[in-house]
Amino acid sequence: MAFSKLDLQEGLRTLSVMQWIPLYIILGLIPILLIPFYLMFTKYWVLSLLPLVWLAYDWDTHIQGGRRSAWVRNWTLWKYFQSYFPVKLVKTHDLSPDHNYVIVNHPHGIFSHGVFINFATEATGVSKIFPDITPSLGTLEGLFWIPIVREYVMAVGVRPVCESSLRYFLTCKNSGNAVIVVVGGAAEALLCRPGASTIVLKNRKGFVKLALKTGAYLVPSYSFGENEVFNQETFPEGTWKRFFQKNFQDTFKKILGLNFCTFHGRGLTRGSWGFLPFNRPITTVVGEPIPVPRIKDPDKKTVDKYHTLYISALQKLFDEHKVHYGIPETQELTIM
Repeated sequence: MAFSKLDLQEGLRTLSVMQWIPLYIILGLIPILLIPFYLMFTKYWVLSLLPLVWLAYDWDTHIQGGRRSAWVRNWTLWKYFQSYFPVKLVKTHDLSPDHNYVIVNHPHGIFSHGVFINFATEATGVSKIFPDITPSLGTLEGLFWIPIVREYVMAVGVRPVCESSLRYFLTCKNSGNAVIVVVGGAAEALLCRPGASTIVLKNRKGFVKLALKTGAYLVPSYSFGENEVFNQETFPEGTWKRFFQKNFQDTFKKILGLNFCTFHGRGLTRGSWGFLPFNRPITTVVGEPIPVPRIKDPDKKTVDKYHTLYISALQKLFDEHKVHYGIPETQELTIM
């Protein structure tokens, strides 16, 4: 039976999603395992050291701006990825290029598909929606320790979510820059069940300190639908939970900042289970900027003040848009 144009488009969308996480693993294996182990036993063994030499030579690049590529950010691949769900970016207020910004996104979800597509690619037209603003998404610093992988993530404008990198971007690159951080992290990923609107924020104040130290405006954002693309459960209570925590979970959390959980999406055929995300809309709504003064060493009272202002702004954003994007009017945003 011949494929229709619709079948082809659906196949390309599925492939674009399938490549995302496995690609990082494949790219990571090439310099870490395949090249060293293959070349080590040949007369070209010296070449196996080249990835490490380059990594040492180029070590500070990911901290000091990276190698952003407009060509990579505009790949057609990302447009197929975006249309798979689909993912959308919604602006409620303009962002003036006269300021810098810390855009904080919730919830984390399993893989943060919405924030990646909206800010690490041009699939939803972020540069047109927020003209003269340069966005840079923060992620785990460990990715930048892996040759080849680091080149790939730097090309889309992703940077490590460490203070030195974020401060450099917000203080050494003039104005019109925005770092995007998903502050809930691994702890929030364990709470991202469908139908849930629970975020980890009460004791997450590092982003407020960053904004105060750099004078960057705080901007709340919420990705409605992010929790709906996977069915997720943490390991059940009992023997199995204790086994995985003892042997895997605690180690992964310390080294990679990751927590183990069980999750599933759809399979390659409709109705089957697998690890593809469900085709559910994800809409990232960006709220009103909160002006923040620049204070070299902000005290706890000031940090708490702007943290409270941020929570109020996020709550307002959630309440104003939740019904429009599929959340029942009676459902509240739970902040832990």
